[in-house]
Amino acid sequence: MDRVILHCDLNSFYASVELLSRPELRELPVAVCGDPASRKGIILAKNEPAKACGVKTAETIWQARRKCPDLVLLPPHHGLYREFSHLVNAIYGQYTDLVEPFGIDESWLDITGSMHLFGGDAAAIADELRRRVRGELGLTLSVGVSFNKVFAKLGSDYRKPDATTVISRENWREIVWPLPVGSILFAGPAAQKALAQYGIRTLGQLAAADLGLVEGLLGKMGRQLWRCANGLDDAPVRPQHEKEPVKSVGNSSTFPDNLTTRDQVRRGAARLCDSVAARLRQQGLYCRAVQVGLRDPSFHNISRQKHLGHSTHLMRELLEAAMELIDGLWRPPSPIRLISVTALDLTDTRETYEQTDLFAPDQPALDERRERLEQAVDNLRAKYGRQIISFGEGTAGPLSHEGEEESPELKKP
Repeated sequence: MDRVILHCDLNSFYASVELLSRPELRELPVAVCGDPASRKGIILAKNEPAKACGVKTAETIWQARRKCPDLVLLPPHHGLYREFSHLVNAIYGQYTDLVEPFGIDESWLDITGSMHLFGGDAAAIADELRRRVRGELGLTLSVGVSFNKVFAKLGSDYRKPDATTVISRENWREIVWPLPVGSILFAGPAAQKALAQYGIRTLGQLAAADLGLVEGLLGKMGRQLWRCANGLDDAPVRPQHEKEPVKSVGNSSTFPDNLTTRDQVRRGAARLCDSVAARLRQQGLYCRAVQVGLRDPSFHNISRQKHLGHSTHLMRELLEAAMELIDGLWRPPSPIRLISVTALDLTDTRETYEQTDLFAPDQPALDERRERLEQAVDNLRAKYGRQIISFGEGTAGPLSHEGEEESPELKKP
């Protein structure tokens, strides 16, 4: 028997929550954004009038105002958003215990085993959820109904705002296959570009493509995307109390001034590696690969990753790998606006060094000393706060007001 899965997506969530207390702004173009005076000032959410003006999430404030000079900017209130997210998921939990949040404003619901308690009609249950959320909380939902998670999410994206879309066994090819490849979960710009080189631009073309070709282009992700395009996604909906295994740990920083020297870049990368390493140790994890991303002032992004010869959660080792990648990607004084460092290929097992350098026989002992040092730093920070101590990479210059942003863990549907 097919599963019955809903994907519920709160429409313009941040903006909708803000407008609950500012109803006089509902008909005006409104966006929630970061600090307009900061280089982190980007659009976090927008309402429908702003969307009609072409304002897009994640673009800079100046880009948005160039499209919409009358755009009303509101500061975010993240605590309030978490509160409403909790309230919405509590409503979902009255229909099934299989509720999997996907970010703060989206959730999957598996109602296969409980829908008979609510009339047995999945579309009617979706409509009831929309009515309840609108009536009880003043927010609107778009809901996708389907037999797997990926198609349920496609359904919630298909019509907005405040709509229910059913993608069934009978109609899924008609709805899904004409859509662009980028419509499906995790088909990012790099994957779209690689597929487009072979004339694969729609999900129907992806479904009809040779699996070997797609795997050759995109690796394991290619197989996953090909299966999704063919309606073969079978990922379960995870209940809220069941945490998905962590796939990566990463941080990024947007700097108030461009970095143009290797010393500045190394200090910026050191702070990120310190934070990533501390989070790995906190979770009892080690990484076997490191990825670095750079963004220039023109918002051009480039990234590379490398595998390590062992698993680690030490700041110094992450930094060495990160700087090796950066040195291969960047030449000073080309300006850098943002750096990201991500630990990949995670494991809970510590692997010792592969001894490849006959002239460095003391490497294992050095590893042990670094482990004790960084654990001591963790203990001091736990007792006195993170700012009590830092590694000796310096803090002067354009990094002095840097802000770190934790990257979300990677998820699979």
